[in-house]
Amino acid sequence: MVVMTRWLDPDEQRTWRAFLAASRALMTTLDRELQHDAGMPHAYYEILVRLSEVPGQTLRMSELAEATGSSRSRLSHAVARLEESGWVRREECPTDRRGQLAVLTEAGLAALSAAAPGHVQGVRQHLFDQLSPVQLTQLREISEALLHHLEPDRPTS
Repeated sequence: MVVMTRWLDPDEQRTWRAFLAASRALMTTLDRELQHDAGMPHAYYEILVRLSEVPGQTLRMSELAEATGSSRSRLSHAVARLEESGWVRREECPTDRRGQLAVLTEAGLAALSAAAPGHVQGVRQHLFDQLSPVQLTQLREISEALLHHLEPDRPTS
C-alpha cells in the first residue's frame, strides 16, 4: 500500500514555523530569566513547583519524571543538582525498596517562593499580555485539544 504524503500548504507551513519559533522563543526567554533572577533553569523550577503542589511535598521519582515530562535519568540528574542546592532531598520509598521519593525541603520551598513572582511576571509579560482575551481562550482550547490528542490519558486540569 502506497501512502501519499499530505504536504503542508504555504499557510500551514507558515503556521507550523511560527508555532515552533514562538514556542522555542518563549521557553528560551523564560528559562534565561529564571537563570538570571533565581539561579535555576526552568526544568528545576518545574520540579520544585510539582513537589510544592502535592500533599507532603513528596513524590515518587517515577511520578515526578512523568509529571515533568522528563526521562528518569534526566530527572535523577536534576534532582541530584537540586540536592546539592539543598532544595530537594531523596528518601527511600517505604512501600517499595526499589523506589525513591523526592521531597521538597524548606530551603527549596523558599527558593521557589522567591523565584515565583518573577517567573509569573515573565509569563504574563511574554505570553498573556501579548494576547487578547479571545486569543487567550483560543490558545487554551487549542492547547487542550493537542494534549487530548497527544496524551489522551492525561487528566484534565
